[in-house]
Amino acid sequence: MKHTLYIQSFEAYLDKFFNLLLDYSPKLISAFIILFVGLYAIRLINRLVRKTMIRREIDPTLSKFLADSLLWAMRLLLFVTFISKLGIETSSFITILGAAGLAIGLSLQGSLSNFAGGMLIILFKPFRVDDTIEFQNVIGTVCEIQIFVTKLITSNNLTIFIPNGILSNGIIINHSKQGFRRADLMFSLSYDTNIKNAKDIVMQVMQNHPLVLKTPEPSIVVKNLTDSAIQIGIRPWSKNEDFGIMTSDILENCKTAFDAAGIVIQPYVREFSGE
Repeated sequence: MKHTLYIQSFEAYLDKFFNLLLDYSPKLISAFIILFVGLYAIRLINRLVRKTMIRREIDPTLSKFLADSLLWAMRLLLFVTFISKLGIETSSFITILGAAGLAIGLSLQGSLSNFAGGMLIILFKPFRVDDTIEFQNVIGTVCEIQIFVTKLITSNNLTIFIPNGILSNGIIINHSKQGFRRADLMFSLSYDTNIKNAKDIVMQVMQNHPLVLKTPEPSIVVKNLTDSAIQIGIRPWSKNEDFGIMTSDILENCKTAFDAAGIVIQPYVREFSGE
């Protein structure tokens, strides 16, 4: 008798399930149609957006970030539409999502600052990849601009990551912006030196060097007359990629030329005041 009651109860539940499935099937089918069509449309739109940004030569870092942000925004919208079509109440879900977003935003204030700084760097381009920049006494070549940090490689092959928040709000010296730059070198010479003769020697050294640019012209100035020496400033120009070699060669060649001419390079003397 019990066995028969169990079978009847199971059949009743099964009938209810099929009736509910039949009543709910239009919503279920339409929801999954929206889901599959939406996923296909999202892929298509994302592909078109990426191609458009590439065609308009938008910065690769910015284009990737914008495309990814658009992708996830469309996926979230599709998910909300999908569950709404299934008959699930979405107002509470959106409230929870908003509260979670606020909590995450408050806990990641530093990261948001770096994110905003990265967007400013990408949009206004104070430097680009392969530029040599100086920031807070750190000099390096930019190898990657990410959303939160900028990656530099120094001349001795060290990798430095600088948060974009402080980078965008600080003083950045871009050594590569103009394509060429000037060296500011200095020699301290004895007071017995004939200044005109010394300047002629230095000018000859700079004019004979193949990496010193003819335009802008190199120059020599008397920077200071100290208690112990005549300080002359040497200002040659070169291309950015030749700057290090050119600077080293000019210093060496000037020293050799001064020695040959009998011009004495005055050693630096630190003067101390005493009672």
